[in-house]
Amino acid sequence: MGINRINPAELHPTPGYHHITVVSSGRTAYLAGQCPLDKSGAVVAGGLPAQIDAVAANALAALSAVDASPGDVVRSVIYVASSDRAVLAEAWTRLNASVIGAAFTTASTLLGVAQLGYPGQLVEVDLTAALP
Repeated sequence: MGINRINPAELHPTPGYHHITVVSSGRTAYLAGQCPLDKSGAVVAGGLPAQIDAVAANALAALSAVDASPGDVVRSVIYVASSDRAVLAEAWTRLNASVIGAAFTTASTLLGVAQLGYPGQLVEVDLTAALP
């Protein structure tokens, strides 16, 4: 399986992600949005940092379930319940430093949204991975 990440010279530089990701062969896994929920289904307390850590742990477990790793991710979408650019930057930075940080070197989108699905939910991550 080949994954090729590309930043065309005609496009702006990025803070770590790539504009284009091409998968030459193989199967694909589409993960549901990974939420900051504990095993009982409760939203993790502790604000954005704790919720990002929970999302990262849940995403790693989901990737592992299909024998994939963060480096196999070919597309990510990050949703943060905020319109504050500093909060969005904090989420991006913490996710990049997390156990799934390699997932965000691919084609990535970061969105500030008005609300997410669970009361008190501040972040959600949607990943697509290429499988061997």
